[in-house]
Amino acid sequence: MVNQTYSLENDKDTLLAMYREMLLARRIDERMWLLNRSGSIPFVVSCQGQEVMQIAASFALNKERDYVLPYYRDLGVVIHFGMTTREIFLQAYGKAEDPNSGGRQMPSHFGQKKNRIVTGSSPVTTQVPHATGIALAAQMEKNPLVTFVTLGEGSTNQGDFHEGLNFAGVHQLPVIFMVENNKYAISVPLNKQVACENIADRAIGYGMKGIKVDGNDAFAVYHAVKEAHNRALNGEGPTLLEAVSYRLTPHSSDDDDMTYRTKDEVSEEKSKDGIETFRQYLMEKSYLTDKMNDDIEEAIKKEINEATEYAENAPYADVSTIEKYVYSDKEAQ
Repeated sequence: MVNQTYSLENDKDTLLAMYREMLLARRIDERMWLLNRSGSIPFVVSCQGQEVMQIAASFALNKERDYVLPYYRDLGVVIHFGMTTREIFLQAYGKAEDPNSGGRQMPSHFGQKKNRIVTGSSPVTTQVPHATGIALAAQMEKNPLVTFVTLGEGSTNQGDFHEGLNFAGVHQLPVIFMVENNKYAISVPLNKQVACENIADRAIGYGMKGIKVDGNDAFAVYHAVKEAHNRALNGEGPTLLEAVSYRLTPHSSDDDDMTYRTKDEVSEEKSKDGIETFRQYLMEKSYLTDKMNDDIEEAIKKEINEATEYAENAPYADVSTIEKYVYSDKEAQ
């Protein structure tokens, strides 16, 4: 049930926790770019520009019960659901202790059973039918949980998107589909991806509620996801949520984004950075001071430094484990 008396805007402790996670995601991402450019790690898929929507949405969920199916940019989501900074750097370095795949997958292919982070894969949008399937199981077992799945706006053109949303709509399943619209599917702008004005407009075809919000507005995202979460738990079916922001970096560390957009465009969008807007809000409310902000930054820097050092020195998977998770374990038969 909805708590009619609760106001996120006045919950200082929660807002500061949200801010710290947003900032942690940003600083981890920035460090990974430095490591990549220095030749220490092979690949980065960035979350910069999308942290606000990821953290705000995650705080509206129940991380003790709900399942999340993140796509490769969702560093903020996996941080909130329990993946540690050390574990994130272990996957970036591809080390044996990487909780996602034991160093066997590309970075940002998140998955951690204990925290109900469902493993993703390289082909985009495959997580959508999986989220629908988990929601179906929850409905059949009368298990009060919601599945939350994210994807980029370009992925809404894949067949998996149609099949997953169509099935979820027909069966009124407890699932939230959040499209993180960062305006570019690799090098293709939104107006060359879809003919409709809004991704959220597609919801009507699947018999579900469609909502479009400013992804840089933490409160708009939080309230939209909280509302969708409550509807799902009340048996009112799925929601298609479109959160609009901007990808502040190239598509990946192997991409040259200046071949399809301009420096002026990127600079203009950086001036709308949702983290900075959120920080200013906290300052205006006197929830955050310069000294507090410096302390948070220093603590995050220390956490990242320690995680980087640990991951860099951690061992790679032993060659004897090469068939693990690939072929059946004969000894177990």
